[in-house]
Amino acid sequence: MKNVILASTSSLFGEAYLEYLKSEVEILFQGISELIFVPYARPSGISHDEYTQKVAEFFEPIGIKVKGLHRFEDPAHALKNAEAIFTGGGNTFLLVKQLHDQKLMNVLKEVVENGVPYLGTSAGSNIGGLNMQNTNDMPIVYPPSFNTLGLIPFNLNAHYLDPDPNSKHNGETRETRIKEFHVFNKVPVLGLREGSWIRVKGDKITTEGMFSSRVFLPELPPYEIEPGTVCAFESL
Repeated sequence: MKNVILASTSSLFGEAYLEYLKSEVEILFQGISELIFVPYARPSGISHDEYTQKVAEFFEPIGIKVKGLHRFEDPAHALKNAEAIFTGGGNTFLLVKQLHDQKLMNVLKEVVENGVPYLGTSAGSNIGGLNMQNTNDMPIVYPPSFNTLGLIPFNLNAHYLDPDPNSKHNGETRETRIKEFHVFNKVPVLGLREGSWIRVKGDKITTEGMFSSRVFLPELPPYEIEPGTVCAFESL
């Protein structure tokens, strides 16, 4: 039975790391004494150790010990024996390349689908979808495949931003980019705003958090769904 949170972000403006998700994380990881952290996305290029330490500082008051996956000689074995797993944000291209290069994507998928609690934020949430093609990140490396975990039957656009009618920026909006994606792809996309997350319990998938989320389906107008809504749309 899948037990998953896929959050748009790790931190809200003006708040400490994971603070807005603390109560949800405590529920997700109830009874857990140790988790494996996947630091491969490396936000701002920080080291794996620095990233893991940041995560450990959040979980220490909760009573959960954190070990970085990069520290294991056999990371596949570590994932298969993990009590819980957290994949942090950063660059999705880098994260996906590392997981594929080390042949860990399918291992991670299997253990989470078998019930190991999983938390993802930003890039760590993007990989919960069918593929990573709706990330906002720059392609700083070239992964061998865009395919990801498929924990949900659609893709996420984390950090989704609505068009600003007062902006003088002439570049494309997130909505425009997703519509471009749908010219060539049939995968549904959920625009996940800051402060919102996807909750997966078994086969039930719901949107949760502070704000509505925006659903994009090919050849149809986008629409809003409120927190608590069951995500029933699937890839066409």
